[in-house]
Amino acid sequence: MLDLLQITNDPAFARRCDALPGMRLFVDLERMGKAERQAGRNTFISAHQLADVARIKDVLTQALLMVRVNPLHEGTRAEVDAVLAGGADLLMLPMFFSAAELAGFSAIVAGRRPIVPLLETAQALASIDEWIATPGLAEVFVGLNDLHLSLGCRFMFEPLARGLVDRVATAAGGHGLRFGFGGIARLDEGLLPGRDVLAEHLRLKSGAVILSRTFHNIDSAGSFEEQVEALRQAEQQLAGRNVQQMEADRERIHGVIALIASRMGQPA
Repeated sequence: MLDLLQITNDPAFARRCDALPGMRLFVDLERMGKAERQAGRNTFISAHQLADVARIKDVLTQALLMVRVNPLHEGTRAEVDAVLAGGADLLMLPMFFSAAELAGFSAIVAGRRPIVPLLETAQALASIDEWIATPGLAEVFVGLNDLHLSLGCRFMFEPLARGLVDRVATAAGGHGLRFGFGGIARLDEGLLPGRDVLAEHLRLKSGAVILSRTFHNIDSAGSFEEQVEALRQAEQQLAGRNVQQMEADRERIHGVIALIASRMGQPA
């Protein structure tokens, strides 16, 4: 079962998520450089605060709490200490470029909690063999939004069609690490429908995906819980594919991604 990552600082909503199997709550403290990187794009810029870590942790009974901190900077040690004091179960490091940066973060965490490096730069992808064995890692998560920009791609899922996400999955698996990538829309929504994204997660043996904001839409498609249940049912169905069916789906989905990218303008 995939971990479904839900970004929220709302304790009432966190309780609803906690009641569902396979959820992971996600408080997002990243600010440094994010607005500049994603200017003009319809992306989520978090307004979460440090106090939200404890507020969310206090309502959880089974789900883990992951906290994304800022990229490595002079205040990282104090930020990590505060986040751990709030009860974070996993720490996510965004926007790193080198093995040295990740090693520096690992030294600060010092084994107190597992680390999830967020691979979202071309440099981190190119150097994956240099940092994949960093002490303290639990999971490698690929952030497709920033990664595709860093690589000069036109469409967020192009790194998937180029086999780059496969490369990360192989590297993570070779070191006994969990692996996840990107976000997912509701099953029949999105330029690349959620069902196709889910199919690729299962092909790659992914263990985690971030739920998009579309799961919160109040419409005829049903409540948040109903949409998650629909995703779980599709997950079970897609897990039953044989190798030939999985490969046929891969070829079709990668073709769809290439077609979408071809219809987009050059990246900014």
